[in-house]
Amino acid sequence: MLGTKDLTKGSINRLLFTLAMPIMATSFIQMAYSLTDIAWVGRIGSEAVSAIGAVGVLIWMSSSIALLNKVGAEVSVGQSIGGRNQEDARRFASHNISMALILSLCWGGILFFFATPILNLFELDEHITQRAVSYLHIVSTGLPFVFLSAAFTGIYNASGRSKTPFFISGTGLILNMLLDPLFIFGFGWGTVGAAIATWISEAAVFGIFIYRLRYKDELLGGFPFLTKLKKKYVQRIFKLGLPVAILNTLFAFVNMFLSRTAAEQGGHLGLVAFTTGGQLEAITWNTSQGFSTALSTFVAQNYAAGQRIRVKHAWYTTMRMTSIFGTICSLLFIFYGSQIFSIFIPEPEACQVGGNFLRIDGYSQLFMMMEITMQGIFYGLGRTVPPAIVSITCNYMRIPVALALVKVGLGVDAIWWAVSGTTIAKGAILTLWFLFTKKKIL
Repeated sequence: MLGTKDLTKGSINRLLFTLAMPIMATSFIQMAYSLTDIAWVGRIGSEAVSAIGAVGVLIWMSSSIALLNKVGAEVSVGQSIGGRNQEDARRFASHNISMALILSLCWGGILFFFATPILNLFELDEHITQRAVSYLHIVSTGLPFVFLSAAFTGIYNASGRSKTPFFISGTGLILNMLLDPLFIFGFGWGTVGAAIATWISEAAVFGIFIYRLRYKDELLGGFPFLTKLKKKYVQRIFKLGLPVAILNTLFAFVNMFLSRTAAEQGGHLGLVAFTTGGQLEAITWNTSQGFSTALSTFVAQNYAAGQRIRVKHAWYTTMRMTSIFGTICSLLFIFYGSQIFSIFIPEPEACQVGGNFLRIDGYSQLFMMMEITMQGIFYGLGRTVPPAIVSITCNYMRIPVALALVKVGLGVDAIWWAVSGTTIAKGAILTLWFLFTKKKIL
C-alpha cells in the first residue's frame, strides 16, 4: 500500500526495534516539554512549579482524551493496511482527524472558561492558583494542535513510519528548549513565558505535520484531513479508542484527587513531589509505551493477515526487552531518587519529599512496564476492554488505599505507597489475564 510499511514480512526483532525506537523517542520528547518547563521554572521556586504541576494534571487529562484518536488511528488504520483495504485506511485516517478537532475544541473550551473553579479544587494559596489560571488559559488554546498532532502520529505509526513523528516532535522540543529561558528569564514573563513557549512549539509541530502530509509524504495515497462523519467509521474508532481514552482520563481524575490529598498532607511541596515525580516516572512509562505502541502496530497488521506465530514471537520479544529496562529504572529510583529529583528542583526540602516518592514508586516500575506491554498486544488484537477494566479498577483503588494509609499516620507517603502498590497489582493481573486467554485468542 502506497506510503506504508508492510510488517507481515521480515525479521520480527528488527521490525519491532525499528518501530519502537522512534515512538519511544517521540514519547520522551513529549515528556521533555513538561520537564523543560519544570527545570527552568524550578529555578524560580517550588511555588511556581506547584502552579505548573496543578495544570500538568489537567494537561495529562487532555492527552488522555487525545488517545481516543491516536489509538483509534493506530489500530483502525493498521488493521486496514494489514487487510489490504486502502480505501478504509484513508477513511479511518480522515475520521480520526475530524473527530480529534471536534474533541479538542470542546475540551479546550471547558478548560479555558472554567479554569478558576477547576484549579480551586487543589486548594493552593491564592497567588499560586492565579499563576496556574494564567498558565492554563494559554495552554488550553493550544489543545487543537495537541489533539491533531496525536491523531497524525497514530496514522504514521499505523503505517509503519514512526520516524516521521519523532523528527517532527524533536523539532518542537528544540524550539521549546530555546524559547523557555528566553521567555521565562530573558523577558521576565515567568510561568506565563513557559506557557507561551509551549504553545508556540505545539503550533510548530502541528504546522510541520500538515506540511509533510500535504506536500511531502504520500501517506496512504493521500486523504482529506476533514470529512463528513459516517456512523460505520465513528463507531469503530470509538470501540477501539474509547476504552483507552476512558482508562487514561479516569486515571487523570484519580491523580487530581491524589494531587489534592498530597497538597493537604504535604503543602505545596507534596504537590510538587507528586506532579514532578510523576513526570520523572514517565521515563519508564514512555519507554514501555514506545515498545507497546510498536507491538500494537505490529500485532494489528499481522493479526489481520493471519500471522499468529509472528504475533506470539513479537510478544515474547517485547516482554524480554521491557523487563530488562524496568529493572534498571527500579534500581535507579530506589537508590538514587533524591539525586535525580534535585536535577529539576534543587530546594533541599523538595528533594527530600520528591526523593521519597521516587524511592517508593521505584518498587513498581517493572510491573508498570509489564502492564503497558500487555496493553499493546491487547490493543493490536482489537481487544481494548480488558486493559481498561484492570486499569480503572486498580487506579480507583488508589483513593481508598491512600485515605486508609493516611489515617494510619503515614502522611504524604501514604499516597506514594498507594500508587506503587496498585501499579504492581495492575501489571500482575493484566499479564495473568492474557496468559489465561492466549490460547483462545491466538
